[in-house]
Amino acid sequence: MTTLTSTLDTTSEEFATNRQTLLDQVADLDAEHATAVGGGGAKYTERHRNRGKLPVRERIELLLDEDSPFMELSGLAAWGSDFAVGASVVTGIGVVSGVECMISASDPTVRGGASNPWTLKKVLRANEIALTNRLPMINLTESGGADLPTQKEIFIPGGAMFRDLTRLSAAGIPVVSLVFGNSTAGGAYVPGMSDYVVMIKERSKVFLAGPPLVKMATGEDSNDESLGGADMHARTSGLADYFAVDEHDAIRLGRRIVARLNWDKHGPAPRQAVSPPRYDEDELLGLVPTDPKMPFDPREVIARVVDGSDFDEFKPLYGSSLVTGWAQLHGYPIGILANARGVLFSEEAQKAAQFIQLANQINTPLIFLQNTTGYMVGEEYERGGIIKHGAMMVNAVANSKVPHITLVMASSYGAGNYGMCGRAFEPRFLFSWPNAKSAVMGPQQLAGVISIVARQSAESRGNPYDEDADAAMKEMIEAQIEAESTAKFLSGRLLDDGIIDPRDTRTVLGLALSAIHSAPVKGADGFGTFRM
Repeated sequence: MTTLTSTLDTTSEEFATNRQTLLDQVADLDAEHATAVGGGGAKYTERHRNRGKLPVRERIELLLDEDSPFMELSGLAAWGSDFAVGASVVTGIGVVSGVECMISASDPTVRGGASNPWTLKKVLRANEIALTNRLPMINLTESGGADLPTQKEIFIPGGAMFRDLTRLSAAGIPVVSLVFGNSTAGGAYVPGMSDYVVMIKERSKVFLAGPPLVKMATGEDSNDESLGGADMHARTSGLADYFAVDEHDAIRLGRRIVARLNWDKHGPAPRQAVSPPRYDEDELLGLVPTDPKMPFDPREVIARVVDGSDFDEFKPLYGSSLVTGWAQLHGYPIGILANARGVLFSEEAQKAAQFIQLANQINTPLIFLQNTTGYMVGEEYERGGIIKHGAMMVNAVANSKVPHITLVMASSYGAGNYGMCGRAFEPRFLFSWPNAKSAVMGPQQLAGVISIVARQSAESRGNPYDEDADAAMKEMIEAQIEAESTAKFLSGRLLDDGIIDPRDTRTVLGLALSAIHSAPVKGADGFGTFRM
């Protein structure tokens, strides 16, 4: 056992400043989440209740086991767009009848639960997580269908929603649909492709075409109930497997279905003896400097996240800009890769590649703690092989088969984002702290590069260079890149699975690890470990 010893001065002025800055960012995050939780607002929520219907988050709460957690995902989807924050759907992982499940629930108070382009992206990500981690899928459906003005962005790619449902079923992962209201047109295929379907008396409406379209297409007169009501589907079409009398009954039936799945996890169980960290998670707020160029020691994060603050560091004297080592989190063995000084050199890249291979050899999940400015550049480092060594690290990340979880603690720039398992490298989960930033490079560097290229171009043509225009251009570009690299901007575009309060890091990582272990945890078989 190697217990980390913290050297963080929690009484310093710097700590207090860092803490207040991050608290302000957390408060801003909470306000954005509150907007999403509010759905369509008080007016439409009240209208929904007056119809005898439960709001979407109350449906989820009743579905989940009492006092069990719900790890909401992609909570800021659509932030910064023309659509409501949250994208009119709630997705997340929760425990139903003792089984960890992926839940996808329409919010009918937001434009009738209509699906916009961000709704689609959010649902597809939820489906991907369910399939990769072997989580039963529960759909709580009540939607008016596609947002028709944006159909060009929804219709063709939207078929993937139904593809995913049948792939889940084919993989032996049950799909359960509780239909609370409309599930029409393309949405009719959600229950149609589900293993178990619950419909509610005089509430559920499932049909390919509603009465007006049927009238126009065939001349036939019909009504909602005869065309696609719960009673018809339960008695005549057979689409409904269970007939509920009201919403509470539908949720009861959903819980009973899950209880009868005889579901078990295929990954190893956590070790029973779990000790909390020796240091307070609240202190994570004071760790991150207000100046993003200033590094911080990730061991201070590790000491406040892993069981017993126990961390066995691997190769501590080699490639010291990257911390690697073994730990346990909520009883699950893990390997950790964490940036210590931002920039990655050849030594760090080779160290990471070896460590990743070792983790695959012993079937141990990896957690990447990102605070990177990328790989080192310059003549000396190019001659030293930074490209091939960086490629070695990226190769190891790309071909690793053990589950990966990524947390962006601060900076995530350049190819360092790739080497530290950014979104493109398909980590099982990727979370961000509110202060996180990610882009191809920093705003000043990017603006400076464009300025140098423009200046050289003008000089090559023999033209004078407009210094005032250059200054204005750099200011504009810096502002643009700064705005487009923030955690909220990126989370709104579903480039992470959610922004989390640093104080919740241990809990969120523990829930993610638990979900991951629903599937087998097995490393790559294609290569043995070799020294670089």
